[in-house]
Amino acid sequence: MNFFSLFKRKIIYKLKKKISIDTKDLSQKSLDKLFHFYGSDKANFFKLLNREGHGYSSYYINQIDHLKKKNINILEIGSYAGASAAAFSKYFPNANIFCFDVNISNFKYKSKKIHVYGVDINNEKKVKQILNNIFEIHQFSFFDLIIDDGSHNLKDIIYSLNYFFKYLKNNGIFVIEDFKHPNYYEYNRNINHIFVDEFLKNIENKKIINSSIVNEKNQRYLMESIKNINTYKGNLSDSDICFIKKK
Repeated sequence: MNFFSLFKRKIIYKLKKKISIDTKDLSQKSLDKLFHFYGSDKANFFKLLNREGHGYSSYYINQIDHLKKKNINILEIGSYAGASAAAFSKYFPNANIFCFDVNISNFKYKSKKIHVYGVDINNEKKVKQILNNIFEIHQFSFFDLIIDDGSHNLKDIIYSLNYFFKYLKNNGIFVIEDFKHPNYYEYNRNINHIFVDEFLKNIENKKIINSSIVNEKNQRYLMESIKNINTYKGNLSDSDICFIKKK
């Protein structure tokens, strides 16, 4: 992604009229109803396309409901129009949500709890600069929850886990949505590398592999730092979600 494309998208985002969501009380709605209301395909029914959604709501509740009343910080990688960020902002009353996306011109929701950054996650220097700025302004050092719902390309998924996992606090959860897309779709196999499910199995079995993205040191770090990995099948043939808990 070149600088001018990112800059143009940031300008569109700043000028675009967005929907303010802070005054609407939806505290009694379930997470699935919130996903549906704001138009996230995480819901059981995806209203924007009038079809069945991925159905990830129940898995999120099972894995992260203990965070509901806590003061938490969430990093979402790949936010698109901000539907899931809006839903999480209502479900977690004491959450700050930080959204990273390469194209924030699509983002349509506005909240004092949602902070949007236009960035290519492969630009490590820029990402680190943004993270340091976030930590300084908001006075925390690690995220409670990191969600990768980005490109679903094999390189980006592996890179995201390799780079961002260290910014997860102890007992925090790293979520990878649609992590088996590279298994199903050739266009998501943008690098010669084992698939995500295979990589995670090797991490669980403490088996070092040759990887062009995750060096041996970082593989050992993941092996020592991961408490458990839970994977689930959603509603659709390509709906797969993974929850990785840190020790």
